[in-house]
Amino acid sequence: MISGRFRSLRSFFGLDEKYMEKVYEHFFYLKYYGNWSFVEAYNLPVGLRTWFITKLSDQIEKENEALSG
Repeated sequence: MISGRFRSLRSFFGLDEKYMEKVYEHFFYLKYYGNWSFVEAYNLPVGLRTWFITKLSDQIEKENEALSG
């Protein structure tokens, strides 16, 4: 029986916590500002999701600048 074989922390498999936090932030922004469902945001390809987040961020900045100045 090999009981202590995999006791070390994961360091190379899967996604780290910082990456996953960013993914969840993307889901939040799409849900909060874009009224996307979680399933819609989850099923977007990463590149397309990133594009939408970038465009959403740019739009929010433009709207904030218009309101303040």
